[in-house]
Amino acid sequence: MDTYNVNEKGYYGEFGGAYIPEMLYPNVEELRQQYLSIMNEDSFKEEFNQLLKDYVGRPSPLYFAKRLSEKHGAKIYLKREDLNHTGAHKINNTIGQILMAKKLGKKRIIAETGAGQHGVATATVCALMGIDCVVYMGEIDIARQSPNVARMKMLGAEVRPALSGSRTLKDATNEAIRDWINNPVDTHYIIGSAIGPHPYPDMVTRFQSIISEEIKWQLQEKEGRQNPDYVVACIGGGSNAAGTYYHFLDDEKVGIIAVEAAGKGIDSGESAATSVLGKEGIIHGCKTLLMQTPDGQITEPYSISAGLDYPGVGPMHAHLYNSGRGEFFSVTDNDAMKAGLELCKTEGIIPAIESSHALAIFNHKKFNQNDVVVISLSGRGDKDLNTYIDYFDL
Repeated sequence: MDTYNVNEKGYYGEFGGAYIPEMLYPNVEELRQQYLSIMNEDSFKEEFNQLLKDYVGRPSPLYFAKRLSEKHGAKIYLKREDLNHTGAHKINNTIGQILMAKKLGKKRIIAETGAGQHGVATATVCALMGIDCVVYMGEIDIARQSPNVARMKMLGAEVRPALSGSRTLKDATNEAIRDWINNPVDTHYIIGSAIGPHPYPDMVTRFQSIISEEIKWQLQEKEGRQNPDYVVACIGGGSNAAGTYYHFLDDEKVGIIAVEAAGKGIDSGESAATSVLGKEGIIHGCKTLLMQTPDGQITEPYSISAGLDYPGVGPMHAHLYNSGRGEFFSVTDNDAMKAGLELCKTEGIIPAIESSHALAIFNHKKFNQNDVVVISLSGRGDKDLNTYIDYFDL
């Protein structure tokens, strides 16, 4: 049977793999050889599930958004990842990876972050486990996500600015990879998205798959069926999306919808709509769809959301796009900001601007009255209050 999941060589269709410098090969190979057997150990599963329950606060609710549903003419459920400890889905993956790092005997953690949520989640689990933590963050993101920078420092992490390139997520990732090459033996790199060399996209997706696992039994309780008609998520690198789609990938009756950041417009030169603008290329250790110049230089992405301005997508998402299994939509800053404000005023929930992109789907696609549409509310909007305030002149 065809599957939309990763194969044993680390590819989703033609995307994925491990394109890494020789110096990193031992690290990545050690992880590749051991990640599945470690994840399947009873003691690992027990500790992971216990922390998800008692520390993260899972299961996260599946909330029927009554007023939003009436307004848009569908049964809209929100998967409330914003209610997790630290305020986003990112913590699911960092808990899994810190346990993995401990099993592999690593003494130091590095991470990259854009919006700061993954940095906070990494700093959180390092504090929890008493492990040294360095987070790389673009200088521009440090300025626009200052509350998250303060959180990371309070949690004991060192935040190192990336001063090259666009000084955003891509550049922070480059710096983290450089650090890893220089510290191969004692350091584990907690990648925050479903991107990077194999086995990272698959490992991150498996840790995030708790999202779709819960959706199935929660929908059974609420609707008497396990599968929605559609699952919707925003996509940068795409870990919240990967986790939301995971248990539905091979069931073609479930529509998979991915929402990207069009920024100021797809053709504006200030966008992060990789599915439309991207071509096959290599970034941060994997082959995927990537925004690039005709001669293969990575072009600078732009989004009002610090978590979506990545020039590529994870290889799973590149395959979902290429194969036609996923429907991809590109949403402008303006559309996303309005959709975020609409959720505030109809349901009393302030979403992260990343999640607001997914909520804007109703301007782009019509659903039937009885369609069950599950949207991943990947994070809460506290970190984005200043952006909301400036945008709407509040």
